[in-house]
Amino acid sequence: MRLAAGCVLIEGRGSRVRFAHGLHIAPFHRPHPTKEAKPYQVEDARAFLMLIGVTP
Repeated sequence: MRLAAGCVLIEGRGSRVRFAHGLHIAPFHRPHPTKEAKPYQVEDARAFLMLIGVTP
């Protein structure tokens, strides 16, 4: 979803990734060992999308 919103994916070490959109950069970790995100990760992603102007 973040890539569809025009963000650039920046790979880090291990499961670390950053998404950049203009001057805004948000760090995230890929969920592992399962692919299910924890509630706080979903909230962080939602807050970042709202910050860059993406609304539901």
